[in-house]
This record gives sequence, C-alpha cells and structure tokens, in this order.
Amino acid sequence: MRFMSRFCAIAVAVAIAACTPRPESAPPPAPPMIVVPQGPIAANPLDRDQPSYLRLPGLADGVTPVRVGIILPFTSTSAPTRALAASMLKAAELAMFASGNRNILLITADEGNGGAKAGDAAQQLLSQGAEVIVGPLFGASVAAVAPIARDRAVPVLAFSTEKSVAGNGAYLLSFLPQNEVRRVVSYAAANGHRQFAALVPQTAYGDVTQDAFRESVAAARGTVVDVERFAPNAGAVAGPASAVAKSGADAVLIAQGGVILRAIAPTLSLDGATRDKVKLLGTGLWDDDKAIARESSLQGSWYAAPAPNADAEFVERYRAAFGSAPAQIASLAYDAVSLVALLSQGAPYHRFTAAALADPNGFAGVNGIFRFNNDGTSERGLAVLEMTAGGPVVVSPAPTTFQGRNS
Repeated sequence: MRFMSRFCAIAVAVAIAACTPRPESAPPPAPPMIVVPQGPIAANPLDRDQPSYLRLPGLADGVTPVRVGIILPFTSTSAPTRALAASMLKAAELAMFASGNRNILLITADEGNGGAKAGDAAQQLLSQGAEVIVGPLFGASVAAVAPIARDRAVPVLAFSTEKSVAGNGAYLLSFLPQNEVRRVVSYAAANGHRQFAALVPQTAYGDVTQDAFRESVAAARGTVVDVERFAPNAGAVAGPASAVAKSGADAVLIAQGGVILRAIAPTLSLDGATRDKVKLLGTGLWDDDKAIARESSLQGSWYAAPAPNADAEFVERYRAAFGSAPAQIASLAYDAVSLVALLSQGAPYHRFTAAALADPNGFAGVNGIFRFNNDGTSERGLAVLEMTAGGPVVVSPAPTTFQGRNS
C-alpha cells in the first residue's frame, strides 16, 4: 500500500497493466467480421519509439513501454470537478496496479476547465510518446484534443456524454442516455406496448433523450403519440403531464429524476394515466434516487440501468486501497485503463487500431459489457428494473454477451 501511495503522490508516470478478467467458460463462436470505416489518414503518425519519449528508470533495454496519457480537469475552478478528477485518476491507477504489467506508463496532463487547455495537454502527452489518450472529461475538451490526436494516429478514450464529439478516433466510454432509452423502450415494446409518449425537460439532456426516444420507438415499430417538453422545475410539469395523460399512450417515458419525477408521476395518475393503464418508463436518472421507491404512482414502472451491484467488487477494492468510496463515474477510468491493458500486447504504436477498439464482441467493464460503435459512441449491456415498494428489482437481466445482437 505504501508503494501505491508513493506513486499516487507523484502522479507522473506509473507502471501498470493487464486486462479485465474474462469468464472461464469457453468463448462463443466469433461473429461475422465487420468493416470498420476509416477516418482521415494521420499526417504525422506516432509509429515508433523515440529516445525523447518518457521512460521509467530501470526499464530493460529494447523494451518499448505502453505510454498512456490521461487528461482530466485536475485544476478545475470547481471543487467537485477536481474531486472527480482525483477519484478517476485513482481508479485508473487501481486498474494499473491490478494488472501486473510493468511496461505500461501512465502520464497525466490537465484539461483545467475544458477546451483549449485540453489541446495543450494533448500536445504535451504526444510529445512524451503517448500512443493512446484516456479522457478528457468535457465535450469541449474532446473537441480540442481529438484533431490533435488524430493527426498522430492516437485514439482518444473520452468520458464526455456529447455524442457530437465522437468519431474519427474519439471513442466515448461514458454512460449515454441513448442506450438507456433504447433498452427500456425496446423492452416495453416486446411486452406489448405500442403507443408511446414522453415527458422531456427543456435541457441538453432532454434534447438527447427526445431524439433517442423517437428513434427507439421507430426501431421497435411503435407509434409516438405525444412528446411534451417542460421547464426543469416541479412547478412546471402539470400542463405537460396532463397533455400526455390524455394522449392515449400506453407507455410514457419520463426523462427526469429526483423531485421533479416525484411530482410528475402522481400528476399523471390524477389525470387518468394510472399505473394499471399506462406503463411509466425511465432512464438511468431514476437509479440515482432511492426515494422514488416510496412514490406509489411509480411502483410497477420500468427503467434501464446497469445491473444492481455490478460495480460492488470495484467499489470494495477502491475503498480498500484509498479509504473512501469512488466517485460515481470513476469506474469509467478503470475500464479505460483495463481496456488499454487488454490491447497492449500488440506491436508498439500499432496496437490501438480502429479494428481492435471496435471489436463487435465488446469488452467486460465494471458495470457490465460494452462495445464501441463505428461512430465512436458506446453500446452497453443494461438491465431493466421494475420499481417496487421495496426498491427496484430486475425484470430483464443485463446481457453478458453481444453474440446474437446486431453489429
């Protein structure tokens, strides 16, 4: 533990490795090979080791380390954001030390409050020989980093939820609401629901969920009968909720959590959309609020989220190493570094290819399986949970393989 703490303190470059454990059962048969679209050809690729690149003392001659750059907002003006960055770095280090591969170096750089500073951080990491970049966190930072990394043929495993910054070498490991909407709508349709409506906040999150809702209903061969937007406060939901209740929908997506959700659900019920007539559907926002189990009008509703306690082992290991619980999305940094370790056995500067990252079989992560789509977004294996008076229960388990699913 003293060894780990010393390296956490200097936070410059650390030895790491290894991949997330795979199940011991025989692997399923390989799916049909897919063609990964190629992005712009790098003008100045990092394609070989250079004497000027960062090395740890004592590394054996002839060994080229796997240099992994990590960009996070370590000096953000927001204290909670700085705390999140620190927790994500610790999670990355935890994955490294768990791996046992001493040839992987972790190099940190700061994105500050996002944007241009992240571009400077990318330049710094590339000059030190990073052949893959983990992070940054903010969408504006990914937009700044991606073209710089692309010019050097270095992929970016980012944590932003802004779909617009994905693609051409930038991959989003984040929990995207599109996955949650698609999963719960698909499950509802498979269980006989055909007339769909949605209540969506007038926010950027609402914009994303509204588009995902329409696309998901169309894919499930359902009908969108109404979409109502509302200002994100509890006093503004009565009118939109009443309109949805009268729409004839037999399933209603509520892309909201917390106090506002607990105001919407009883309003729908009072307006006639009772739980015996209309199935309420939710996103992962519902998973963050334990109080919603006490709202009787939400009992029997469905929402999509990672399998309950899927991250229990990670949380326990993190707490044992650092004496506190990890930040909520720190597991993404753990997954990113575990993925890097998994792919690190290839030829230096030729191992993190688009084909390797877009493996249709996907990867095992802290919160379940995931894989990257050709557009740089990620698909996750999610469970569907039903809300009961005693809390959520799984009604459709999270998949453990992408076999049999469309690539």
